[in-house]
Amino acid sequence: MQPHLQFSNYLGRRVHLGVCGSVAAYKSLELLRMILRAGIQVGTTLTPGAQRFVSLLSFEALGAAPVYGEIFDNDSSLFGHLEPGQIAQAMVIAPATANMLAKLAHGLADDMMSCQALAFSGPLVVAPAMNPRMWNAAATRENWATLKRRGVVCIEPECGDMACGDEGRGRFPALENIYLETLRAVTEQDLSGRKILLTLGPTREYFDCVRYWSNPSSGTMGAALAVAAWLRGAEVTAVCGPMDLWLPEAIKRIDVGTASAMHEAAMEEFPKAHWACCTAAVADFRPVPFGSGKYKKDAGDLSVTFVPNQDILAGMGKSKTVDQRLVGFAAESAELEANARGKLHRKRLDLVVANDVTGDACGFGTATNEVLVLDAENRMETWPVLPKTEVAWRIWDWMLAL
Repeated sequence: MQPHLQFSNYLGRRVHLGVCGSVAAYKSLELLRMILRAGIQVGTTLTPGAQRFVSLLSFEALGAAPVYGEIFDNDSSLFGHLEPGQIAQAMVIAPATANMLAKLAHGLADDMMSCQALAFSGPLVVAPAMNPRMWNAAATRENWATLKRRGVVCIEPECGDMACGDEGRGRFPALENIYLETLRAVTEQDLSGRKILLTLGPTREYFDCVRYWSNPSSGTMGAALAVAAWLRGAEVTAVCGPMDLWLPEAIKRIDVGTASAMHEAAMEEFPKAHWACCTAAVADFRPVPFGSGKYKKDAGDLSVTFVPNQDILAGMGKSKTVDQRLVGFAAESAELEANARGKLHRKRLDLVVANDVTGDACGFGTATNEVLVLDAENRMETWPVLPKTEVAWRIWDWMLAL
C-alpha cells in the first residue's frame, strides 16, 4: 500500500467485515490486514459460500475477532446476529454477491450476515463481485439502485477479465478503494462542506523533447493531505504534477506537467476553494527551450539560460479573499524558522509548514516528515518525525482551529 494511504489514527474504532461466496473472497484477507493496520478492530462474518473459498480460521489467524459462520453453529454467540450493530461503527460487505445485494435490498434475513446487515443502523459499505451478466441483470441493477437511494456506500465493480473467462464489469473493486471508503465511514466528517484545493508533486520544465529540469518530489505529502481531507468530508481538488500516486475517484484530479500548466490550473480552481494548500515542489525556473527536437551533443558546447516561473503561492496570497485560508510548504536546507517566517508574511499565508529536505527522514520521496509549523497568529510547533499521513491529519486539525 502506498504511504499516503497508510493512516494509523483509528484506535478505538470497530468495523464488521462480511465476506460472500465469490472467487474474490480471498482478497478480503488482504483487506482485513489493511483495515487492522489503521488501528481499527475488525469482526468478520463469512457466508457458507465464502467458506468454500476461504476459512474462518484464516481470518482468526490474521486478527479478526469475533469471526462468525452459519447462524446456528454451536460456536456462535446466541445474539451474534445483532452484535455488529451494537459495537461496530461501520459494516463492510466485500465481496458482495448478487444474492446478497438482493437480500439487502429486500430486507431478507435468512443467514448470519443478512441478519447482521438488517439489524445494523450505521454506515454500510458494499463492494460487489460477480459475473458481468449477473451484474447487468435487470434485477441486480434495480437492487443496486435501491441500495444507493437508501444511502448505502455503493462501490462500483470494475471492468476486466473474469475468472470464468468472460470480460466486462463485475470485477472486485480495488482494495485501496474499499479500504478508504471503510475509513471514511468511521471518520468524523468535520471538513464537510469545505472545498479544498491542493497542488502536489514536482513539475518538469523541458529543455528539448527528452530533457527536463525537475526535482525528486514524489507528491506523497500532498497526496496524504488530499486523502485525509476527503476522509474527513471535504470536497477535494488536486492539481498534480508528474507522479505515480493513486487517488480516490471522488477527488477531482487535474494532471499537469509544467509549472506554467500548474499555475493555470491552480489559479482557475482557487476562486472556488475555501482553503488551498500548496505542497507542490514547483520549479522556480525553467530553461529557455532549445526547440522541439533533441539537442545533439556534437552541436558543440551547451549553454542553458533559465527564466523564472510564475509563483503560484504568491499569486494565491495576493488574490485570496477574507474568507479563504492559504497553507504553504517551505522546503529548506538551512535557517528553517527564519525562512518559514519570511515565507508566511511575504506570501500572505495563514499557515506555513517547513521541513529540512537534507534530512534522511524528511526529504523528498520519504514516507515520513519532520516539520516546523507556524501560523499567522505567531503560534509555532515543531513536530518530530511522523508518517506523512499523521502530519496531514494534524495540519487539518490546525486549520480547523484557526
